[in-house]
Amino acid sequence: MEFSAQQIADFLKGDITGNPHVNVSDFAKIEEAVPGTLTFLSNMKYAPYLYSTKASIVLINKTFELTEPVSPTLIRVDDAYASLAMLLSLIEKAKQRKTGREKPVYVAESASVPENCYVGVFTCISENTSIGENTQIYPQVFIGENVTIGERCIIYPGVKIYAETRIGKNCILHAGAVIGSDGFGFAPEGEAYSKIPQIGIVEIEDNVEIGANATIDRATMGKTLIRKGVKLDNLVHIAHNVEVGENTVMAAQTGIAGSTKIGASCMFGGQVGISGHIEVGDNVKLGAQSGVHNSVKHNSTMMGTPALDARNFAKSSAVFKQLPELRWDIIQLIKNSDNNTNDNK
Repeated sequence: MEFSAQQIADFLKGDITGNPHVNVSDFAKIEEAVPGTLTFLSNMKYAPYLYSTKASIVLINKTFELTEPVSPTLIRVDDAYASLAMLLSLIEKAKQRKTGREKPVYVAESASVPENCYVGVFTCISENTSIGENTQIYPQVFIGENVTIGERCIIYPGVKIYAETRIGKNCILHAGAVIGSDGFGFAPEGEAYSKIPQIGIVEIEDNVEIGANATIDRATMGKTLIRKGVKLDNLVHIAHNVEVGENTVMAAQTGIAGSTKIGASCMFGGQVGISGHIEVGDNVKLGAQSGVHNSVKHNSTMMGTPALDARNFAKSSAVFKQLPELRWDIIQLIKNSDNNTNDNK
């Protein structure tokens, strides 16, 4: 598909600087772009590439001020990154959606799967399961008994959805995700451990995206709850009876232990670890590799293990870098103190 700068500007409600008739048919990173591609600039780290990029069109923020002439056509928008997302979504929606059932698949007689759904080869849909309109289920997906999946979901290859799971509308589950596996519950009996049956469920609300090979465990009792708008990166683990608040995002390899409640609109970096049975408030930001052992108040920004207020962590890190020199200084002070004591005897 090919679009002109004018068409793109009209769609984004942006302002054009340059040739409004130039066409593009692909996207590219600003430092790798070639003629015929569109790119964007939102991170000022990449600003120098604006003056050398070969892209035909560049999306930039209206507030950005040029320091020298540029060759691409510029489309000035309020937020270049958000505008790029809108364009990519438009292209994605324009792609033809698959429908029908490939062979072989297994769909139980008691399952409800509308004709406008797509069911890929080697997929299994079990008894009493209900699939929403226009949902796409790619090859080698397993869906257990009594599962409900809403409209317009995308279930990518190799996803495993255990029995009783509830999934809302417009959700995306990427390849290898496992939803509803047993929570990690064992009771010590002498030198061994006895498994505690996990009889709860997983409930995922609307507009949630689950990354590749992420795992969400079913509750021991009740439900593990992922509220609407949550975005989980690849290899995230959500344990049994966790609740994740609306529009919270978590980067790769984050792990949340059992029965913890996460607030709304939180942002967690990669490899964040959160202990069980605590509460994390709304609008909390946790830097990569933060280790959280206690409850966190609303609107906190924390880093480190154990996690500290971000400013205190930065100050502590500055001190930590100087520990070898500080240790040497202390040794010298002790020696001088001992020498002064001996001289006074």
